[in-house]
Amino acid sequence: VQLQASGGGLVETGGSLRLSCSASGLTLDPYAIGWFRQAPGKEREFVAGINWRGGDKLYADSVKGRFSISRDNALVYLQMNSLKPEDTAVYYCASAYSSVAARNPDAYRYWGQETLVTVSS
Repeated sequence: VQLQASGGGLVETGGSLRLSCSASGLTLDPYAIGWFRQAPGKEREFVAGINWRGGDKLYADSVKGRFSISRDNALVYLQMNSLKPEDTAVYYCASAYSSVAARNPDAYRYWGQETLVTVSS
C-alpha cells in the first residue's frame, strides 16, 4: 500500500501549483483523503481534507480561499493559488480510516511520500 504525492516545485509568491495524490495497492475509495504539510522546524499541520464522495471539504484557516481540494476516481488534487512564502513545506497526502474527512492526523491510516513546495519571495 503506497500513496504518492506529486506536483510540487518552486514557484514565486502569488503563483499556483496543483498537487496530486495517487495510490498503488490501495484504492482511494471509499476513504477520505487529507493533505498535510510540514515546514522546516515546525510541526506537521492539516491543510485540507475531502470526504469519500467529495461533497464535504475541510480547510485550514491559513489556506481557506486560496487552496481547493477535489477528487476523481483515482486521484485527489490540491489546487494551490496565491501562494505565499509561508506555504513552503513538504506536503503529504493521507488516506483516512473512514469516509469522513478530519483535521486530526490520527484519523489517517496511510501516509504517502511527500512532495516539496517552495515559494520564493
